[in-house]
Amino acid sequence: MGDRDRDEESGKFTEEYPAQEFLEALVNLGPSGTTDIADYVGCDRRTAYLKLKTLEEEGEVRSRKVGNSLLWERDE
Repeated sequence: MGDRDRDEESGKFTEEYPAQEFLEALVNLGPSGTTDIADYVGCDRRTAYLKLKTLEEEGEVRSRKVGNSLLWERDE
């Protein structure tokens, strides 16, 4: 746990997977499932899901259920 980077000005931990990476994934992949986005970003599926849910709450992306999966896309 001691190997996380901190921002020198704020002292806060830096974000390992910034929101911009998830938005970029959707631009490049188009509408995609959580696992595909996680693979693109390089994180695990749970991390991707939590970040995408936050982005959905902020109005940046939207999801819809397709079978047993969520399909994510930019909310334009």
